[in-house]
Amino acid sequence: MSIFLTKDSKVIVQGMTGSEGTKHTTRMLASGTNIVGGVNPRKAGQSQDFDGKLVPVFGTVADAVKETGANVSVIFVPPKFTKDAVLEAIEAAVPLVVVITEGVPVHDTAAFFAAAQASGTTRIIGPNCPGIITPGESNAGIIPADIAGQGRIGLVSKSGTLTYQMMYELRDFGFSTAIGIGGDPIIGTTHIDALQAFQDDPDTDAIVMIGEIGGDAEERAAAFIKENVTKPVVGYVAGFTAPEGKTMGHAGAIVSGSSGTAAAKQEALEAVGVKVGKTPTETANLMREIMQSLTK
Repeated sequence: MSIFLTKDSKVIVQGMTGSEGTKHTTRMLASGTNIVGGVNPRKAGQSQDFDGKLVPVFGTVADAVKETGANVSVIFVPPKFTKDAVLEAIEAAVPLVVVITEGVPVHDTAAFFAAAQASGTTRIIGPNCPGIITPGESNAGIIPADIAGQGRIGLVSKSGTLTYQMMYELRDFGFSTAIGIGGDPIIGTTHIDALQAFQDDPDTDAIVMIGEIGGDAEERAAAFIKENVTKPVVGYVAGFTAPEGKTMGHAGAIVSGSSGTAAAKQEALEAVGVKVGKTPTETANLMREIMQSLTK
């Protein structure tokens, strides 16, 4: 079992023929992802060779969905074209759209997020995210596939690199699904969405949640955990050493006063029973203790 992405997912790549799209499509295929097509209007009807596997290129997302039954799209297009690419996927009723692109204007994200909500059919992950992986089954994005195998930990993270570190630190236990939701001010899938999905997944026993300074997403997640999550959750908040008022790397990580600080987020999470590590390694060790207690 997994959330949002399984071995049966049929994946298309918008921007597959570009340099980033080609590189990561090669990696996704090598990790077992069922990639059924790419989208590039200028190369419609052609195929692209990935180490001996020919992947057809379609002119539109609608054509790709019609011909292949695709139900996931991964988007590797430049920021100025991202809104149109996502809207095209929404119009084609693709259930899961993973937006890897960094630097998407916030008003563009707001527009396609609103369209996805109105559609009632499309879930967006991202933008500015590493994507989602169900180890051993499917990998939609840029997460390294060989750093952890299958297991019973669910991981949701704002940070790409911390997603990778946590997967590596807990590789001896493995993951049901790991999802990088991105750190922009507006994102399609939130901590709360992932927490609910992991809570409902019978093959996820415990959850790691990685947040970062700025905004109130982690505080809202804490309130949700209190009311809705019965599985053990451990947390990490990136930015304990950041000075107040400093804008950090992710556009969403802006600290003002006491709201949005790592300490405030830690306090909110610990108040609802979430154990919070001061470092990624300490966080992994907290989860290791939980997993060991569950297997006794």
